[in-house]
This record gives sequence, C-alpha cells and structure tokens, in this order.
Amino acid sequence: MNIKNRLTLMSFLQFFVWGAWLITIANFWFGTKSWDGTQFGLVFGTMGVASLFMPTLTGIIADRWINAEKLYGILHILYAIVLFCLPQVTTPTNFIYVMLMAMCFYMPTIALSNSISFTALKLNNKDIVKDYPPIRVWGTVGFIVAMWITNLTGNKATAYQFYIAGIAALILGVYAFTLPKCKPQRLTKENASLMETLGLESFKLFANYKMALFFIFSIFLGGALQLTNAYGDVFLDEFKNIPEYADSFVVKYSTIIMSISQISETLFILAIPFFLKRFGIKQVMLISMFAWVLRFGLFAFGNPTGGLWMIIMSCIVYGMAFDFFNISGSLFVETNTDSKNRSSAQGLFMMMTNGVGAVLGSFTSGWAIDKFFTHDGVRDWQNIWLSFASYALVIAIAFAILFKHKHNPEEVAKVTH
Repeated sequence: MNIKNRLTLMSFLQFFVWGAWLITIANFWFGTKSWDGTQFGLVFGTMGVASLFMPTLTGIIADRWINAEKLYGILHILYAIVLFCLPQVTTPTNFIYVMLMAMCFYMPTIALSNSISFTALKLNNKDIVKDYPPIRVWGTVGFIVAMWITNLTGNKATAYQFYIAGIAALILGVYAFTLPKCKPQRLTKENASLMETLGLESFKLFANYKMALFFIFSIFLGGALQLTNAYGDVFLDEFKNIPEYADSFVVKYSTIIMSISQISETLFILAIPFFLKRFGIKQVMLISMFAWVLRFGLFAFGNPTGGLWMIIMSCIVYGMAFDFFNISGSLFVETNTDSKNRSSAQGLFMMMTNGVGAVLGSFTSGWAIDKFFTHDGVRDWQNIWLSFASYALVIAIAFAILFKHKHNPEEVAKVTH
C-alpha cells in the first residue's frame, strides 16, 4: 500500500472513532439513561477541557522523547479501553469523569495525525499542499460512515455506539505502529524558558488590540460550534413524541439527516478560496457568523414534514458556518503573526475556540436549557434554537462593528496558493 493510501486509512479511522458516538450520545444520555440536562453540557465540555492542555503536553512528548506514531498508537489504544468502560458507568457524574479521560486520550491525536501525515509526505517527497487535502477529506468521510453505521444498526441510543468506536480505535492504535517513523525533532533550545517549552509565547499576542479582539470573538463563536453536535440529533429524535411525526424518516434516521452537515463541510471547503479572494478574511468570518444564525433559526422552525426543507437547509448551511470561520480564522492568524510564533499562535486559536469557547458554551447551554427551556421533562426546542440564533446574531453584529480588518487580495493569495 502506498503512503497516500496508508495515511488515508489513518485519517478515515481517526474521525470514524469520534463520529460513531459524538452526534448520538445525547440520545443515549436523555433517551436511554434519562439523566439530567444540566450535566449533559459537561459531556461536551470535557472536549474543551482536554483541548486546553493535552495537545500541548503530548506535542512536547513527541518533540522530545517518543516517536509521534508510537505515541499516537498508545493514545488510541487507551482511548479504546476507556470507551469499553463507558457503558458500565451507572451515574452521570462518573460518566463525565470517564468521558474526560477518554477525551484526554483522543483530542491530542487530532494534532498528532496531522504531524504524522506531514512528516510521512515529506519523507516520501510529496507536495503537502497538493497531497494532504485529499487525504484529510477522508476523515470527514469516516465521520459520516460512522454516523450512518450507528444509526442503521439501531444503536443511536444504545451503549453499542461506544463499542463500535472502541473496536475501531483499537484497530487504529495497532495500525499506527506500522506507520512511517516520526522521530522526535528536539527543536526546543536547551536553555529555553518555561513559556517557550510549553508553547505559551503566543499569549503575548493579547497585547495587540486587534489580535486580542480576534481571540475574544473566537471564544464567543467557539461556544456555538458544539451546540448542534451536542443537541442536533436528540432534537430530531424527540419529534417522535409528537404523534404526527412519530413514524417519519427524520425520526428513524435522524443521524443520517445530521450527516448532511458533514457532507456539506467537504463541499464548502472547496468554495473557500473563491470567497476569500472575492470578499476577504473579515467578510468570510462574518458570513460564517450569519450562517450560524441561519443554522439555528432554520432548526427553530423546521419539522419532519412540511418543514423538512428547513432542517435540510440548516444542515447544508452548517458547512459554511463551521468551515468559513475555522479556515479564515487560521488564515488571519497566519497573515498577522511572524514565523517565530506562528505555530503556537495557531494552537492558541484552537485553544480559544475548541478549548475555552467550547467549555463555556457547553456548560452555559446545558444549564440554560435545563433552567429556562425544559418544563416537566419536555424541551422547548423552538425557543432553544431561537436563543442560540439570537446569541450568534449579537456576536456577528458586534464583530462587524468592532473588528477592523482591511481586505488585501495579495495577502490572501500568498497563503491560499
């Protein structure tokens, strides 16, 4: 098997082991276990907490002591073991602690898979810019396939979703040891300060008003990123409680409907270069924010029959909402930092969105839904989605007014070619 196919298989499994449960865990939590809604927000918060420190910690280990592919394999095997333990947990509090352990093993593997791919492509004299995107897109395909398998096997509300993910993670963990060797580079200077060693030099960027404002908005938008992953599938599934929708396609195959969001992601990635050149980084980020308003607003008024088109449009819009901010945000960091701290600045951007923002968003949304929008165990989904849409609209308007960034076509061209 050539190197591209080997890395493609790694990418496919990397996101398969996440997609098997990420979108359907709410059905397990609310439908099978009937656990508290406030605490459910903490489940998705575990990803943010793990993202705050584990990628940095494992990055240091891989840079100094252990081959990246070996560390990657060990982490996936540990992740698989924890997934096998999850169904045995009987209380929501313990479930959150065990999930946090699982995320501490899984979240750093995303960055490690990128490092392994880049190193392997370079060792085989491949063009990273040209050859990596077709490999990475199979990760999204893996995520979609896992969602479909979980739904079509009737496991979207059962513990078997964790076994599906665990078996695949175990296979990936063993497979990782066959990948090209990615030896520690030991690039950190012997006399480096603790800040440099931990990759925290990028925090100095907060002294720059424009960068600080960007990172603050990254936190606020990061709060919105996981909301539909957390609640989208259970929202569609709960239409079964309304007699006229109980036997609809949407209720039976809610996870497959939600997978349209991931399919949309792969398509909007292709459109990003055109939008960036035409509108610039700030406008593309604004488009993303208004797309989040549409994502939530369409869910608010959609239903499995006459309003099915709204649900489908919401899933299509998700690709624009998710990709446009993440990629244009990365390009903003790329063009507004110097090469010395660019990598750590990208890490800081991910920390603000997937770490701090995701934690705050998960905790706050879980509490708000339970306190204001749940009555006698029934969730008021229309007002839940409208409140999320209002939140995204306020962020978009504030960003448009406060964030000043002039479009420079040459600057965009430099990083998109």
